[in-house]
Amino acid sequence: MYDLVILGGGPAGYLSAERAGEAGLNTVLIEKCHLGGVCLNEGCVPSKTILYSSKLFSQAKHSQGFGVTVGDAAFDLKKVMTRKEKVIGALRKGIAATMKKNKVTVVNGEGTVLPKENNAFRVKAGDTIVEGKKLLICTGSEAIRIPIPGADRDFVYTNREILSIDHIPENFVVIGGGVIGLEIANFFAEVGSKVTVVELLPFIGGPIDSDISAALKKEMEKKGIVFKLQSKVVEIGEKSVVYEAGGNKESVDADIVLMSVGRRPVTKGLGFENINLFIDKGAIRVDERGRTNVPDVWAAGDVNGVSMLAHTAYREGEVCINDILGKNDRMRYHAVPGVIYTHPEVATIGLTEKEAAHEGIEVTTAKLPMSYSGRYLAENEAGKGFCKVVVNKETRALLGVHMIGSVCSEMIFGVAPMIENELRVEDIAELVFPHPTVSEIIRDTVKHAK
Repeated sequence: MYDLVILGGGPAGYLSAERAGEAGLNTVLIEKCHLGGVCLNEGCVPSKTILYSSKLFSQAKHSQGFGVTVGDAAFDLKKVMTRKEKVIGALRKGIAATMKKNKVTVVNGEGTVLPKENNAFRVKAGDTIVEGKKLLICTGSEAIRIPIPGADRDFVYTNREILSIDHIPENFVVIGGGVIGLEIANFFAEVGSKVTVVELLPFIGGPIDSDISAALKKEMEKKGIVFKLQSKVVEIGEKSVVYEAGGNKESVDADIVLMSVGRRPVTKGLGFENINLFIDKGAIRVDERGRTNVPDVWAAGDVNGVSMLAHTAYREGEVCINDILGKNDRMRYHAVPGVIYTHPEVATIGLTEKEAAHEGIEVTTAKLPMSYSGRYLAENEAGKGFCKVVVNKETRALLGVHMIGSVCSEMIFGVAPMIENELRVEDIAELVFPHPTVSEIIRDTVKHAK
């Protein structure tokens, strides 16, 4: 019998397996497809790989401002996709090697939880049944498809199929102005498609700061992306998307449609009822240590529906393993960064002004343009963007940082310990940042919060 059975080999699952193996737990990891889950195979990694190619292409076409003239820049989608597969393959091998190094047994097959026998959790994967003293569920999430006429047409894709496309469409329509939709819209706009984003809400980017949302929309419109906000898609025709806006029906041409309207935890058909697991609104309910309602069963990653970010899943997996090992650990969701990998990037952490007001916290804010940073100005011709901070007016503690501009994704992690440790404006002002770096904008903006 194994000490621990882990169901699902995505970020939460494979990192948990690595940590458990390091700690000496006899661990088995069950994965139905490829190690790495959605993040590595259908999401974060492939999308960032192709986005980097479109970024280089765009920079090559617009490099004259830096004194660099490039000849006829061309975009080869086939080579881009080949490179994407190469990156994914290398990372899959890396995970497999890590499992082997930590003596984790990997079983390929879709796992189904069976009723317990002799106090052992039992999971069936193909012809194999594994037994374990404890169970960690990391079955992730899947894309939602809205049930409208035409949703099953062969040119309507989700995030999975769109990342293996073999041609650049003339007219590309995204249903949904959230993170995934915006990133893919950015890619196709940069490589020459006419892109339209149809969004039900009056803004893009979901719950991000309203100033950041407006700035991102403006930057994406410069790429030619057209936004149809407060618009509800009602039908997908043979070569069009029909939507309702202001009481009227309108349509936009579409050669390929990306349906990007959110994701749902994968909890159905996996036998969770056999152990009486509590599922709330489709997600496994957990506490701050990842514990479920069933003793010796934990859940981490998208399947708990709390954050649905790969880096959150990593941390949740670690917290679960630490709890299994008897170590005192818990999730602290108020300091989890979020990134939209568009060009420019958006990076946020902590409370927005709106969220602070909702919690009854009186705040003060400050905002500086990215061009305040000499390094940013040197490397971003006419580069736009800004950094905005939210500070508790009474305690002077930093509550949130929201940025738009290139390299924001690489800086935001530095804010996490500031928020977790409730650093005040005066504390942050005393920190030494390397000069010249773009990250100085964080300290400079915080110092402007009066």
